[in-house]
Amino acid sequence: MRSSSSPSSWCSNFWASANRSKTLNAPSDRSAAGDSLVRRLGLFDLLLLGVGASIGAGIFVVTGTVARDAGPGVTVSFILAGAACALNALSYAELSSRFPAVVGGAYMYTYAAFNELTAFLVFSQLMLDYHIGAASIARSLASYVISILELFPVFRGHIPSWIGHGKEIGGVLSINALAPILLVLLTLILCRGVGESSAVNSIMTVTKVLIVIFVIFAGAFEVDVSNWTPFAPNGFKAVVTGATVVFFAYVGFDAVANSAEESKRPQRDLPIAIIGSLIICAILYIAVCLVITGMVPYKLLGEDAPLAEAFTAKGMKYVTVLISIGAVAGLTTTLLVGLYVQSRLYLGLGRDGLLPPIFARVDLKHHTPIISQIWVGAVAIIMAVLFNVHELSHILSVGSLTGYSVVSASVIVLRWKDGASSQVSKRWISKWHEGVMCLIGIALCGFVCGLCYRYSASFVFSIVALLLAVTAVIALHFRQFYVGPPGFSCPAVPFLPSVSIFFNIFLFAQLHHEAWIRFIVLSIITIGVYAFYGQHRAHPIDSDQAIIYHRAPSEVVLDGPES
Repeated sequence: MRSSSSPSSWCSNFWASANRSKTLNAPSDRSAAGDSLVRRLGLFDLLLLGVGASIGAGIFVVTGTVARDAGPGVTVSFILAGAACALNALSYAELSSRFPAVVGGAYMYTYAAFNELTAFLVFSQLMLDYHIGAASIARSLASYVISILELFPVFRGHIPSWIGHGKEIGGVLSINALAPILLVLLTLILCRGVGESSAVNSIMTVTKVLIVIFVIFAGAFEVDVSNWTPFAPNGFKAVVTGATVVFFAYVGFDAVANSAEESKRPQRDLPIAIIGSLIICAILYIAVCLVITGMVPYKLLGEDAPLAEAFTAKGMKYVTVLISIGAVAGLTTTLLVGLYVQSRLYLGLGRDGLLPPIFARVDLKHHTPIISQIWVGAVAIIMAVLFNVHELSHILSVGSLTGYSVVSASVIVLRWKDGASSQVSKRWISKWHEGVMCLIGIALCGFVCGLCYRYSASFVFSIVALLLAVTAVIALHFRQFYVGPPGFSCPAVPFLPSVSIFFNIFLFAQLHHEAWIRFIVLSIITIGVYAFYGQHRAHPIDSDQAIIYHRAPSEVVLDGPES
């Protein structure tokens, strides 16, 4: 890009670059190439990928934490969160079917629907969540591994805290020696190839699901229904607040969307795996909540290991060993899939030029983005060995909520583009911006309602914000022209995606105020990086021109018209 001769021309160039979008077409099957990823994931692999990313700390830890406030109503918290995530999953399912052969997930969908800068902002917010989350899960996994070792007398009381449980050195600093070792092992597995990492994930996921099912049936015979009364001891508000916490236990569908380029039949399998993994997780979560709150009065549930403590209270210590093994398997798969997703996001940005091209390199032998994989592993290792990442947990989830909101908005916007692509005119452009303003209005109304709920403000403000949001949705419905996508179709567009945006931002308003500060500061930093690097390096050409795909076997070629 030419250098600016004046501030006005620099701003003009920046604005032009920031508003570039990416054309994504479902590419035809191509011959194998050395720099391609390989299609090795079938429907069962994708289902286990989604379940593996979700079933972890949510089922072994968060259930007890939320139950202390919501009581047995924690079951409703998981139902509400599952319903909200179902709306997000429907949007992901449509876009994964529309663009079945590109990595990048939420980042790539945003690039196609909106513009380059918005996509870069979505990436940065999501990536910080992933980096902190990976380090946090690694430390939790290390702690569980040490707990299992301490079941044996030879290790009991002889393992220093700095090895697995972490040794605090004031404030945020905390030394942990085992967590980075586990991260190195998982990073090596991921570098070996998607087949090897998928096999490890499948074994671990099946193990933990079987253990959870066993725990459910074993605990069902110890349930005392009187423990379910009162069902919501602290009122419905505590149940809703609990939903904002457990919402993040359903995030596996983002991992499925990011595996598009390695799926055998992406147009068919991705939507099924996204929705199917969500349903499986919801059933397991709800069943576990009913069992543990029925076994033990909610006030007696522990916050660190509620499942284990519930069975110990019933004299079933042998089950606690299984639970510990299940927790290790659950955290391992969650960490493995999280590292996998991060590397594919970096791969997508490296290909687009928004990050240095080294991140776009794919190993010739293993067909994996080894440089990107080593990078995300190294970041997690540094954070896990030095920092008490639990202190940073209150600034998490910003990326997930904002990313999901933009994905839901992308479904609506891309439907407009299909309907108006043949009549690009000044009037259409004004209607496009009118629609975007409606989407922004829905998000702002969700934030206002969330603030009113959080700070117990007058009910009138919430009603006004809700009415304004409904008006914006009605305007979207009657003022825009919609055409259905060629693959899976999210129902009731623009209504369901609009509800998803509203509720996601409602939950965003429930986050700690430091999370809002993190959102603003990281956005400013991201814009700065884009201004001085990204806008000059990016090359938003069509995906089917930019990427060469590894040939899929003939029996699992892409669905759709033959090339």
